Amino acid sequence: MNSSTLSTTAAATLPAANGGRDANGNPISADTATIDRYDRAIDRLLRFDPEAVDLATELAGEDSPAPMAHALIAYLHLMSTDAADLGTARDAHEALVASNGNAREQAHAVAIGAWLAGDWTGAARRLDDLLVHWPADTLALMLGHQLDFFLGDAQSLRDRPIRSLRELGDDHPHAPFVRGMAAFGLEESGHYQHALDTGLAAVEANADDVWAIHAVVHTYEMQGRVDEGIGFLRSDRTQWESGNLFTVHNWWHLALYELEAGRPERALAIYDAEIHHEASLGVPIEMLDASALLWRMLLDGTDTGARFGLLADSWAPKAATSPWYVFNDLHATMALVGADRLAEAHGVVSALDRWLDTASGTNARMTAEIGLPACRAVLAFGEQRDSDVIAELLPIRRVLQHFGGSHAQRDALQRTLLESALRSERFELARALTAERLGVRESSVYGWTQRARALHGLGDAGGAEHAHGQAGRYRTQFAV
Repeated sequence: MNSSTLSTTAAATLPAANGGRDANGNPISADTATIDRYDRAIDRLLRFDPEAVDLATELAGEDSPAPMAHALIAYLHLMSTDAADLGTARDAHEALVASNGNAREQAHAVAIGAWLAGDWTGAARRLDDLLVHWPADTLALMLGHQLDFFLGDAQSLRDRPIRSLRELGDDHPHAPFVRGMAAFGLEESGHYQHALDTGLAAVEANADDVWAIHAVVHTYEMQGRVDEGIGFLRSDRTQWESGNLFTVHNWWHLALYELEAGRPERALAIYDAEIHHEASLGVPIEMLDASALLWRMLLDGTDTGARFGLLADSWAPKAATSPWYVFNDLHATMALVGADRLAEAHGVVSALDRWLDTASGTNARMTAEIGLPACRAVLAFGEQRDSDVIAELLPIRRVLQHFGGSHAQRDALQRTLLESALRSERFELARALTAERLGVRESSVYGWTQRARALHGLGDAGGAEHAHGQAGRYRTQFAV
C-alpha cells in the first residue's frame, strides 16, 4: 500500500462535521462543506502533505472565507520561518481579526498576533492556553509543537502532545500523529526508550507519518544505533522518501547516518539527489539541512566541490533580509563561510549586531544569547581563528537549545568546537569533549576518530591506537 492510499484511508475515518463543529469537535464558524474541506486540510497537514497548502489556499480564496481558513494560511506562512512569508501571514491575520469569529477563533488570532509581533514564546503560551480549553484542536497542537521546536523547548515538546493525547483517547484517528509528536518531545527530553516505543507505534499506525519517522531516527541517532537507523529508513515500514513537505529533512538524517558510519561519499550522493540541487525550492527548512550537512563535511576535511558556492547563492537573498529567526542566519553564515565568501558572512554578523541595538522580542533574546556568538564562531572557524571559536562556543555549549532546533541539528556547533580544540592543540579539552560524546554514543565512528587525534596529540600512543581501532571496528559494523 503506498502513502497516498494510506492517507486517503485514514482521512476517511474522520467523523463528519456536526453543526458548527470540526471533525475533532472544536467550534468553527463555517458551513458543512467548508468544515469538511478544513478537516481534510488538517489531516493533510499532520502528514506534511503538500495538499494541505492547496486546500488552505482554496479555503482562503472563497468569497467569504471562514475564520479558520485565515488562521490556517497565517500559520502555514509563519511555520516556514521565512521572513519573505510574513506579509502573507499578516494579511491573513488581519482578515482573521476582522472576521470576529468565535472564542476559539479569536484565541488563534491572539496567538498568531503574538508570533507576528516577534513574541514567539508568547505565541507558544497562547496556544497552550487555547489547548486547555480545546485539547483536540490539532492545528493549535501542531503549531504549538513547531514553535516549541523553533524555541528548543524540550519540555514543552514532550508535554504539549502528551496532554492532548490523554484527552483525545487511543481510538481518535489523529491520536497516532499526536503520538508521533510526543515521541519527538520524549527524544529531545532524553527519554529514549519511551520515545522509540511511542514513535514506532505511531509509524505502525501510519507509515506516512513523517514526523513520527523523524522522531524514531532522532532517537536511534542519539543512541548511536546507526545501523538500525539506516535499516529503519530503508525498510518497507516507512513511506517518507518523496511527496511530502518533510522529505528533505529525513533524507538529511539518512545522510547523517552515512557520515557517522564513515561513508561521506554516500552522504554527498544523498545531498546531490535529495537535499540541494537545481530543482530545490530554496526554502529555509531545506537549506538549513544543506548547510548543516556540508558544514559537517567541511569539519571532516571532505572535498565538497562547488556545492557550498551554489548553496550560498540560495542563502544570499534571505541573509540580506531583516533578522527574523537567527537559527536560519547561522546556517546562512555556514554556507557563506564554506563558500569562502567571508565578506558577506561578516555582513550577516554585523547586521545582527546592529539590529540588537534596538531589537526586542524572542529572536533578539536568542540572537544575543546564542545566535550571534555562534555566527561569530563559524566565521572565526573560516578564518582559522580557532582560539576565537573556542572563546565563543565553550561558554554557550550547554545552552545551545535556547535558540531552537534539535540536538542533532545543534551538534554541528559541538563538532565545530571539538575541531577547533584539536586544531589549536587544546588536546586536553578535545579529550574531555570526546569522552562526553562517547559516553552516550559508544559506537560513534566520528567520536573515536576524534579521540584518537586528541590522544595522539597528548602523546598517548596506546590510547590513540585503541581509539583508532574502535573507529575501524564500528565502521565495519555499519557496512550495510
